[in-house]
Amino acid sequence: MRSLRMAAPPLPLVFLLMTAGAFGTKWSVKYNQQKICALNGSTVFMSGTYTHPEGLTVTETFWFIDPVPGVELTDLSRVYSGRVEFFTDEQKHFFLKLSDVMKKDEHQFCFRIKTNEEKEKWAGEPGVQLRVTELHVEAPKEVTEGQTADLTCKTTCSLTDPTFIWYKNGCPLTRKTIKNNQLHLQPVSSEDAGSYSCAVRGSQHLCSTAHNLTVRYPPKRVSVSISLMNSGEIVEGSSVNLTCSSDGNPPVKNYTWFKEGGTSPVGSGHSYSIISITADHTGLYYCAAQNDHGALNGTVMVTVKSQCFYGLLTVWIAVGGGSVVFINVSICICLMMKRAAGKDHNESQQNIGHSNCSPCMLHSQDDVPYTTVTRRTSRPAQAADSAASGAADVLYDTVRIQNDEVTSTDQQGEHQYANVTFHHPAVTG
Repeated sequence: MRSLRMAAPPLPLVFLLMTAGAFGTKWSVKYNQQKICALNGSTVFMSGTYTHPEGLTVTETFWFIDPVPGVELTDLSRVYSGRVEFFTDEQKHFFLKLSDVMKKDEHQFCFRIKTNEEKEKWAGEPGVQLRVTELHVEAPKEVTEGQTADLTCKTTCSLTDPTFIWYKNGCPLTRKTIKNNQLHLQPVSSEDAGSYSCAVRGSQHLCSTAHNLTVRYPPKRVSVSISLMNSGEIVEGSSVNLTCSSDGNPPVKNYTWFKEGGTSPVGSGHSYSIISITADHTGLYYCAAQNDHGALNGTVMVTVKSQCFYGLLTVWIAVGGGSVVFINVSICICLMMKRAAGKDHNESQQNIGHSNCSPCMLHSQDDVPYTTVTRRTSRPAQAADSAASGAADVLYDTVRIQNDEVTSTDQQGEHQYANVTFHHPAVTG
């Protein structure tokens, strides 16, 4: 009778069978994620579960990085003191929390288990690969108004389900088109110029570095201002400075000045000055502001008025009965600043009552346009005789200008006059 003999199993298989038979369960370490991308400065969590053969008691667990064969494994808490925390529970879950991660933390993180049996220990390899990234904005530096611009929030590794947030000059953008990690500006306007940055929701404090976007556009909001070299209104003989400004980008290169009705420019440059202005300068002025992307005009109306003075007219009127009436009348005198050449002082004195300054003339041409008329300390004898005879001749001697204040006008351009005061002193015969 022949006996049957079975071939004996190889030794490794015998060992595994003995191990399984002795402990009933095998070693295993499973990580929930084996690749993690984290923002620089954020906090990272790693976790998983493990099993070990029955009959063993776990005496120690810890994390280590970058296993090297034949090199003693170092507890991670000694390397990342103050930044790392890890723990396990009775259900054989393990966790690691690494705070304030930085670029130098890019390693492979592994979980280590030791038991009451010296030879029974396990390392979960391969572990969790950590990569650290920063956010940065990728976009053109300059764009022309009317074009399209796409700004992209870039990373060096893939974050897990990120929601990107965009900021302009530090303020969240809510009315712009955001798709995934891109901000779409279409069409670009001058208002889109500014400093842009991005972040990930939940880690808004970890913004990208700012990217400055420059928008090129033609002149906008051209304004013209008037400044007087002398205080008051624009009156004949004064000096006026017109200034043109605009916010075009690049800045306006050329400012050209025109007067309405003219066929050629009257000036160029940021400012245009008129020295010793006359009535002929009255009109609409405009400046053409131009840069590389277009031009725009700004206008201003220049109205030149005659120079006016207020004064006090004192008149003696001889009336019947031997009495004299003193009349103080506040009137306005216009002195033409532009006079015909060759007129001497005496001629101007003789013709002072025939000024062509119509805006400030009194209603009657017979009115005496003097600022102040004063009497002498002693009246002439013929004046006294005229007064006694009841004649109504006006007695006057010297003309003086009291002040040089510019006449103010109401909305209709009419002059405002002061009150008229009548004095009736008693005159002895």
